Amino acid sequence: MTMAQPDVTVVIGAYEAMPYLVECLASVEAQTIAPERIEVIAVDDGSTDGTGECLEEFAARAPMPVTVLRQENSGGPSGPRNVGLDKAAGRYVFFLDADDRLGPEALERMVDMADRAGTDVVLGRIEGVNRGAPKSMWGRTLERTDVYSSNIKFTLSAQKLFRRALLDRHGIRFDESLFTGEDALFTMEAYLRADGVSVLADYTCYYLVGRDDGKHVTKSGGYTLRFDSARALMNLIARLVPEGPRRDLLMVRPFTVTLLPQFGPRFLKDTDDVRRHKLELARPLMDVHWTEGVARLLKTEERLRLHLVAGQRLELLMDVLRFLREKKQPQILLERRGRRVYLVYPHFRDRAAGIPDSVYLASPREARAVPGHRADGTDSLLRRTVRKARRLLPSSGA
Repeated sequence: MTMAQPDVTVVIGAYEAMPYLVECLASVEAQTIAPERIEVIAVDDGSTDGTGECLEEFAARAPMPVTVLRQENSGGPSGPRNVGLDKAAGRYVFFLDADDRLGPEALERMVDMADRAGTDVVLGRIEGVNRGAPKSMWGRTLERTDVYSSNIKFTLSAQKLFRRALLDRHGIRFDESLFTGEDALFTMEAYLRADGVSVLADYTCYYLVGRDDGKHVTKSGGYTLRFDSARALMNLIARLVPEGPRRDLLMVRPFTVTLLPQFGPRFLKDTDDVRRHKLELARPLMDVHWTEGVARLLKTEERLRLHLVAGQRLELLMDVLRFLREKKQPQILLERRGRRVYLVYPHFRDRAAGIPDSVYLASPREARAVPGHRADGTDSLLRRTVRKARRLLPSSGA
């Protein structure tokens, strides 16, 4: 008898996942979607804590087909995910981490959304359990959007529903050479190549669980891995998106989420050698990808820090970081009858420093909070730039 193609393949990569795996598998078993519509491919990545045995016990009793694969430890989540993806038969694929869990209606709702809207990626609402979770993209449910006109660029984890034909057509796989940020690279490419993305904001599809033991599938690694991750994501965006406002809009994500934290208050605690090394690692990224367009889209203190990183101005950067560490508020300077707002962080109009005034310009959101500010002039120019970036060229498959 020929088996019908499942609607969705759930890929679970598991390493030392006990006892969290028990609740993870229970959440799969509790799905409201009919068991014959899903399959599970679970990859035990060399666990020694009973993870493999737990998966095999689940396979023996589960109402849906479950394939358990066991392999030597690969050192990261990418290998197991790729193994599962290569064996997937479903029209869609969902990547479930072994220490997290699904909402009961998650798969049914996400598959229905993708089928109804004809989109290639579906984001289901994520909530954190004993850990943080992304929030800015869950304002409302969107049947069809794209990476330029929504906040989905700020959730690049792999826990999404992907149309498998999209992944296969473009050979989208997890980069096994990266040990952090591999899911950001995978998901951003899927966003950019997708024929539409859906956001399911009115139901919690995924619970991101913080482990009490502090262990997660993703290894945090050293700071050099963060630069590797930023470089890979910036290069992907540059390769797939032409130079201009749309590229600038997407570059905000790797600059602010991946690169900028390396030059936050923790930088003050680094050794001199580490500080110099971080600046050296950042130099080629700033030389190639840092543009006026990206700078205009950032908050003032973010723009200032990255401007100093781009110029390799170590001592000035240290001054700014000390100011931020002390939680000081910058003075506010209004000029041109309130049309221009400057935030006076360290070295503003310091001739010796030579930092352009434009670096200290308040962003539109910052300026709106200033009494006496007039919402025209520079503010409206910046807002027009952002609006132009978002409306240029509707989303299309790549």
